[in-house]
Amino acid sequence: MSRFVQLWRTSTVRLTATFILIFSLFAILLLAFITWQSSVQIQRQQAVDIDREVRMFQRIDAEQGVRALAFALDRIARAPGPGVYYLGDASGQFLLGNVTDVPANVLIEPGIYSFDYERANPFWGASDAAPDGARSGFAVVRSVELSNGMRLVVGRDVVERRGFSAIIVQSFLLGVLGIILFSLIAGGITARRVLHRIDTIRDTSTKIMSGNLSERVPVTRRNDEFDGLATNLNAMLDRIEQLLQGLKEVTDNVAHDLKTPLTRLRSQAESALRDGATDEIRQQALETTIAESDRLIRTFNALLMIARAEAGSPSGALVDIDVSAVVADVAELYGPVAEDAGIVVQTGIEEGVHLRANRELIGQAMVNLLENAVKYARPEGEGEGHISVSLRRENGRVLIVVADNGPGIAEPDRARVLERFVRLEKSRSEPGSGLGLSLVNAVARLHGGAFRIEDNGPGVRAVIDLPGA
Repeated sequence: MSRFVQLWRTSTVRLTATFILIFSLFAILLLAFITWQSSVQIQRQQAVDIDREVRMFQRIDAEQGVRALAFALDRIARAPGPGVYYLGDASGQFLLGNVTDVPANVLIEPGIYSFDYERANPFWGASDAAPDGARSGFAVVRSVELSNGMRLVVGRDVVERRGFSAIIVQSFLLGVLGIILFSLIAGGITARRVLHRIDTIRDTSTKIMSGNLSERVPVTRRNDEFDGLATNLNAMLDRIEQLLQGLKEVTDNVAHDLKTPLTRLRSQAESALRDGATDEIRQQALETTIAESDRLIRTFNALLMIARAEAGSPSGALVDIDVSAVVADVAELYGPVAEDAGIVVQTGIEEGVHLRANRELIGQAMVNLLENAVKYARPEGEGEGHISVSLRRENGRVLIVVADNGPGIAEPDRARVLERFVRLEKSRSEPGSGLGLSLVNAVARLHGGAFRIEDNGPGVRAVIDLPGA
């Protein structure tokens, strides 16, 4: 009983029961209408047949006389069928026909009547009595008085009509029972399959809520709507697992990377407060504290900007901007910095490229790429550093490329450097927090594009691939 109650509480079973009820009511009403219409049509046809035969007998009597009328009526009365015929004299006494007993009121007053009757053998005489077992029935008749005063009664047995209606009703009831039975079976099978798929999703979600984030909803080969839902849920779970893993890594990296500057801040503060510290020592400690604080602020600003970009909520709305001007301005800004470091900057920027984008984030991404290029664009051994900045349209895409001729990044590390706080430099002698390329990647994804690192042979080729306007 509890299992039935549990099934009845499900929307699938209740919807199935509702459809079965609606369909059964519709079938009942339809078959009842068909039965009623069939009975009405049969009754109407019988009335038409009775009127036609009455007119025929009246015409025979008028044109050919009583003998021809008697002969025609006797021939028709002897034929098998539902017809009821009675011919009497002026006083109503039976002369011939297949019924011998007609109510007096039928003979006295012409009109339409119905009554029970016993059908006579057509070979009986007027003086014969109906034996036991004679056929009885219920007839609808029309009584008329002929021109010679004789009484004519013509009718039809309605028992056959009622039997036909009973057959229709019986078939109708059997059909309704069959519809309900097969609907219940089909609805039960459908509900069970649907509930099984839903239970699978629920069990998987229960395991995930218990802490097993690697669980996924099974996908069948039917490629139905449940498989589509399972695929979307699995994609969402993959994304959630990636975000949680990224959050864990970020937490670990933040704790690791911020521990050193905070330790230095504390050390400088202790040295400034130590007895015997000179004004020069205190001044140096304050300057170091300010520098470390600025570095921490830059790190947190970068983390906040990455978070906004990944959440799809940049600080400004996406508007139509001249990307060519943004890239050219940043390249021009870093030209003197690169020149001081002995690096040559070359540009190849296509003019008039417009995109729906966020100017601040695009500019920050270019700043990060050029800072990295200036920092690492030093070829191994002797040689001059080169940086190439280009912007072009290609196959409906907009490509922003910053390339250098430095030592480059090994292929296995090209995906890893896009993670937060990842720095390939083991000694960490160069300034930085390991967030620059993570921000560039987040900005590219925010604008519906992608960021990839390629080999420049030698050096690195950083490409921001954005969809064209």
